Amino acid sequence: HVQLVESGGVSVQAGGSQKLSCQVSGSTAGRLCMGWFRQDSGKEREGVATIDADGTTSYADSVKGRFTVTKDTNSNILFLQMNDLKFDDTAMYYCAARGKAVCYNRAETFGYWGQGTQVTVS
Repeated sequence: HVQLVESGGVSVQAGGSQKLSCQVSGSTAGRLCMGWFRQDSGKEREGVATIDADGTTSYADSVKGRFTVTKDTNSNILFLQMNDLKFDDTAMYYCAARGKAVCYNRAETFGYWGQGTQVTVS
């Protein structure tokens, strides 16, 4: 059973940077499709970035060039480096995993979710 625990949520000024982490247990991050999603109050959950088991990444247009998703397979941790943060990046950020090697940027295809970590940009 895959368990995911996010950390790194913060309140930060626009233009700042922050790195989110997601500790994976119960499986090996290197074998999974994993992703970051976010949801702000009153809005639908949206995909931010995904990374396949082979390291192939995909990003939402709104974060391309600013966010980077990586995996440390030795430590079994998923990361999201966020640079040049904008007010619209404010949201609860969720780590997710799919029991397959290939990702689809649809939340319903992910079966495992963390509890979320809040990022607030002012």
